[in-house]
Amino acid sequence: MTPFRLYTAAHSLLKSYRQRAVLKTLQRVWEFNSMYPCSSIAVHNSMEEILRKTVAPLPTYEMRDKSPPPPETNSLEFMHFYKSLEKEQKLELLEKLSHDFGVDHRWASDLAAKLLDTQGRDVATILQVEDRLRYSLTPRYRLLLTHISRVQGGVKFLVDLRADLIEFVSSKSSDSPHMRDLNSTLKSLLSEWFSVGLLRLERITWQSPCEILQKISQYEAVHPVRNWTDLKRRVGPYRRCYAFTHASMPGEPLVVLHVALTEDIANNIQGIVREFSTLEADEDVNKINAAIFYSISSTQAGLQGVELGNYLIKRVVRELQSEFPHMAQFSSLSPIPGFSLWLQGVLGQHKKEGRAIEFLSELEWREVEDVTGAAPGAPALEALRRLIITSEWIRSDRLIRALEPPLMRLCAWYLYGEKRRGYALNPVANFHLQNGATMWRLNWQADTSPRGIANSCGIMVNYRYFLQETSTNSVAYMQNKVIKASEHVLGLVSQFQKNSKL
Repeated sequence: MTPFRLYTAAHSLLKSYRQRAVLKTLQRVWEFNSMYPCSSIAVHNSMEEILRKTVAPLPTYEMRDKSPPPPETNSLEFMHFYKSLEKEQKLELLEKLSHDFGVDHRWASDLAAKLLDTQGRDVATILQVEDRLRYSLTPRYRLLLTHISRVQGGVKFLVDLRADLIEFVSSKSSDSPHMRDLNSTLKSLLSEWFSVGLLRLERITWQSPCEILQKISQYEAVHPVRNWTDLKRRVGPYRRCYAFTHASMPGEPLVVLHVALTEDIANNIQGIVREFSTLEADEDVNKINAAIFYSISSTQAGLQGVELGNYLIKRVVRELQSEFPHMAQFSSLSPIPGFSLWLQGVLGQHKKEGRAIEFLSELEWREVEDVTGAAPGAPALEALRRLIITSEWIRSDRLIRALEPPLMRLCAWYLYGEKRRGYALNPVANFHLQNGATMWRLNWQADTSPRGIANSCGIMVNYRYFLQETSTNSVAYMQNKVIKASEHVLGLVSQFQKNSKL
């Protein structure tokens, strides 16, 4: 081999060796960073620093109303830092905030013991110690939350932050009691800031700002808006759309209510959301006898548990009564989310326990067996369960007719008889019953959309608001767990009880 070729081979060998060494070194660095990421350490240190800087100490009891507020830059800095974090880092920050900057438990315990010692003293002394104890139970982070609410965009930031909290707690990402307490504290503050007296009722029309109309379309959770023509119809003649807004969140609807103005109480959603004849029509007051609340959507996940929807319905009723003094019929046309899943579970349990004969009447079972070709007993039950899961039954007119009686009575029982802690299991039912509505009528084939069939076998329910009874009904439900239902609903429940043994 010539000296030149020898040099070239040696150089190539050395170059290859260096490349392998560099790659191996890079691999080791990558493995180290994966285990101990420098960015994570930096973020962790930044969290400690930002919390020390922005969470002010709780003033002494004597200085509680005299301490100057911290500079706005502290709140803005916290907001900016939080927004820059990834989801896991937000969880870490909130856990630190809730754990390290909550209630001073030792101080609260000392005052609690002092309160016990003062029970024999005069009332003024007892009240003062009670007030001190109450103040000592204030978490330090409450001051930060309050100060953030006062800067521009702060309230919206806190609403979104609570949405994160709810997600972390409900998904079991964090089972910390301190996190639950932080969530409870923030919910309490939001309930004060979003009290009904501070909300503004707005009617949304086609002349409303485009940004609002677009958000109304995006937020519609019950019956999705298909296009701009569909949206125009929903805010046009024989329709009303109302929203609550708040001065601290301009241009942001908080909860939205869609209303159809009809001659009678509607029994299906197709005529409301898919009817094009009303697009350019002039309203005839003589044809408006009923207001149908067919969709109510909460737009802010962070306001979960803050009562807005029930107040919105009451305000809208007053608004419509002012516009149409003769109107006396107010009713929802509500979906029944969860019914199909509950039904599938019931069918599965009946199959497991071999109690298929108790589910439908003998005549109804023969009809199902005949249409599906399944053998009696467990095979027929499994065939029916598959039909419900796949929604295939809707393709057969014969099955539609055969399944109407059993599905209607099962749905009536699901709404009226299935409970959680004594209240209606179905969340929509629970909402309207809390408002004092009457479970009035179940409607077969009321929502034939794929979503309606999948969620509730196409059944919808009217919760009717008899205005002179709503207060009494609400108290009876909330205090004594009594559901006010019509004879129609109670009749279906009675049929269920005769035919089924759940």
